[in-house]
Amino acid sequence: MLALTYGCIMYLGIDIGTSAVKVIYTDGTAILASATADLTVQSRRPGWSEQDPGAWWTATCTALTEVSATVPLSSITAIGLSGQMHGAVLLDAHQAVLRPAILWNDSRATDDCAALHTALPEIGTIAGVLPLPGFTAPKLMWMAREEPDTHARIAHILLPKDYIGLCLHGALATDRSDAAGTLWLDQATRGWSVDAAQATSTEPHWLPHLADGHEIVGQVTQQAADQTGLPKGIPVVAGGGDAATGAVSLGATEPGRGFISLGTSGQLFVAGDAYHPNPAKFVHAFAHTVPNRWYQMAAMLNGARPIAWLAGQLGISAGDVVALAEAADPTRVPIFLPYLTGERSPHGDPHIRAGFFGLEDSTDRAGLCRAVIEAVAFTFADAVDSFGETITDLPHLAALGGGSKSPFLLTLIASATDKRIARTAGSDAGPAMGAARLAACGLGAMSLSDLGQQPKIADWFDPIADPALEDRLRRYRMLYLTLKDLR
Repeated sequence: MLALTYGCIMYLGIDIGTSAVKVIYTDGTAILASATADLTVQSRRPGWSEQDPGAWWTATCTALTEVSATVPLSSITAIGLSGQMHGAVLLDAHQAVLRPAILWNDSRATDDCAALHTALPEIGTIAGVLPLPGFTAPKLMWMAREEPDTHARIAHILLPKDYIGLCLHGALATDRSDAAGTLWLDQATRGWSVDAAQATSTEPHWLPHLADGHEIVGQVTQQAADQTGLPKGIPVVAGGGDAATGAVSLGATEPGRGFISLGTSGQLFVAGDAYHPNPAKFVHAFAHTVPNRWYQMAAMLNGARPIAWLAGQLGISAGDVVALAEAADPTRVPIFLPYLTGERSPHGDPHIRAGFFGLEDSTDRAGLCRAVIEAVAFTFADAVDSFGETITDLPHLAALGGGSKSPFLLTLIASATDKRIARTAGSDAGPAMGAARLAACGLGAMSLSDLGQQPKIADWFDPIADPALEDRLRRYRMLYLTLKDLR
């Protein structure tokens, strides 16, 4: 079958995640080959989360080599990029990396967020959300204060996927959806805010060129071709932050379409055609990666990450955690707060941390696993509540990300949120597929309206009335309120 498709137009989607780089080879509809290369996160101090941008490029090259063993890279006609948002990649005048990238789940700039809100009270309306330490701009304030020598050498700032773009095509560019997550973008005008930059120890000329996600921003250079095996000259589109490219993979570019994402972090995303900020609830109102579109999003820092965390502590796989959770006695399950790295939506609380409550002498591994799985579902229940009535009329929420592989987790989320959940085929490759579809649009093989086409639903997960689950959700919320002031 693959041999028959080699003559067709093929696209590459590259997604720079937190735990892995994923590369897919597709005709824009079906994934014909894919590969992942793992990444690690460094935490040199409590609350810190960093990665070496060079590791992203190494992982990208590794994944491309694996893909090339199955399909010819010579058939690729365009490349789209996706990636984790908010990371601060700092470059000097020679475009060399100055220090490890500070990631989206880093909480060192907490004090700087308060200072920014004081200095620029309207920042929530400009940037679409109130300052939180995971965003890019407060990190620059921290840099100016704590690493002034490095800050003085900054000449350029990029986001994670855009550093891979630099390695591929040599240009300094980003798309508006990724720029939206920096706090430097004026969401209403979709351009850089000079006021926000100047309030955060950032020179406006450090910021990259802005483009929409389907716009071509460069071509693969000879150096990149030599390192990756990609043909020189292939166009590369700007792509998008992982939330926006995930939306593109599901056709959530049209108003009133929504989905949940279950990666390392979690998102509840609803597309719209106007800018509607709601900063008080820490619901993000951001520019989409396509023109004349915005979205509202609840962003949970922990997503499916607690499942991987518990798997590591128990020495088992994430799949084993889910299997044990299904086997647990639901009447003997403790409560778990999943806030391993604080929380963004709806609490805006970088200080809260994770913990179990209600452990008994009889609590076993299955009970711990069930508590963690339920907590992931409960974060989405909180997210749905934070949207208020704006989400009431959505007929269903699509699901994507690695966590969407679990029917048990999706059923729990449906029950906790009282929302029908849909899963499409290939849902775990969402952002990479969205990036590839943007590449197809950049070549003219798809129109912007084509990006609104929704994939076929493979599975439905309906809410199940469960008074015991509702009671545990109530206790979960009470536990946060009781503990949130502890430091």
